[in-house]
Amino acid sequence: MRTYKRLHVPGGCYFFTVNLAERRHNDLLIRHVDNLRAAFRQVRSDHPFTIDAIVILPEHLHCIWQMPPHDHDYSVRWRLIKSHFSRSIPDAEFISRSRLRKQERGIWQRRYWEHWIRDDQDYRNHLDYIHYNPVKHGLVQKVKDWPYSSFHRWVKRGVYPENWAASPEIEDCDWE
Repeated sequence: MRTYKRLHVPGGCYFFTVNLAERRHNDLLIRHVDNLRAAFRQVRSDHPFTIDAIVILPEHLHCIWQMPPHDHDYSVRWRLIKSHFSRSIPDAEFISRSRLRKQERGIWQRRYWEHWIRDDQDYRNHLDYIHYNPVKHGLVQKVKDWPYSSFHRWVKRGVYPENWAASPEIEDCDWE
């Protein structure tokens, strides 16, 4: 069996999907969105990176990061974001025996999905996917109505019209 190493590209641009451990009927991320934003701010001040796009949904998030030149260690950043956020909210989640043994909270899935952005079209597809996600999940009817998204920033830049809707190819994608 062949094994593959994770692709780490210094200064690379990456798309991520990060999920809560318990996704059913869970609104933890938007209920504590200020704590999540504070966790991102703290980690970015200690370990710089740029957030090109982000959408925070009730139980998962998607984002595109640009790593600094000569740096590819996004995994330490995710570990710190998750831990800062977890320490900032009350203990109320179910914690499995495995997590108890490792002294972990039961908030986040241990892993996340990452994808190295390869070219401009790949970037645009992921940007569209991120911004269309609240509509895809039935949280709003229009992209502009979801408050926890970088879509509004991209509208101000003139990249998207305010009433933008994704193409059918993006609507049907599942990059989680």
